[in-house]
Amino acid sequence: MTLRRAQRRRGRYRLGYRRPVSYPEQPVSAPERSGSVPPVPAAQPLAAKVIGALRRGGAFLVVGAIGFLVDAGTYNLLVFWGGEGILYHSPLPAKIIAIAVATVVTYFGNKWWTFAHKNTDNPGREYLLYAVFNVVAIGLQLGCLGFSRYVLDLSTPLSDNISGTLIGQIVAVVFRYWAYDKFVFVGGPANAEQQK
Repeated sequence: MTLRRAQRRRGRYRLGYRRPVSYPEQPVSAPERSGSVPPVPAAQPLAAKVIGALRRGGAFLVVGAIGFLVDAGTYNLLVFWGGEGILYHSPLPAKIIAIAVATVVTYFGNKWWTFAHKNTDNPGREYLLYAVFNVVAIGLQLGCLGFSRYVLDLSTPLSDNISGTLIGQIVAVVFRYWAYDKFVFVGGPANAEQQK
């Protein structure tokens, strides 16, 4: 009889009882024996994480494009509707209104689509942080334009569009996505069905 078989045989019979008693291979804690330990979610494979990140990134870009159209459309309606809109002589307040409307649209688009897999416990805090990070992102975009204009001394329409619109927008989009994911939409998973 091998040592392993002898140990198994001794483990089955304790204190003279003839009824077999089975013991788990690994020790089990008291909460596990009672069944009160919540199940641990299985780790996602790398491919599933990449696909999820690509879906969220694509949704984020679509929401941003819609926000851009809402911003441009609102501004043009306020300033140029019918030749001279109601805020034709006040373009800055018109732009502030347009940005505010676009921010509301993109907030709900991101909340309900891009980051729908996360629950929220405080919508007021969420929207306040969303607005703050949008202001920071606008500052980053203006910073790229200002660097091109005042540090590099480039003032052509091409350099303004490359630095302010292209590079500035890329920097702002990357910052927004990171900030929204890390600080704004930080609730736990909504449910297992939405994560798939």
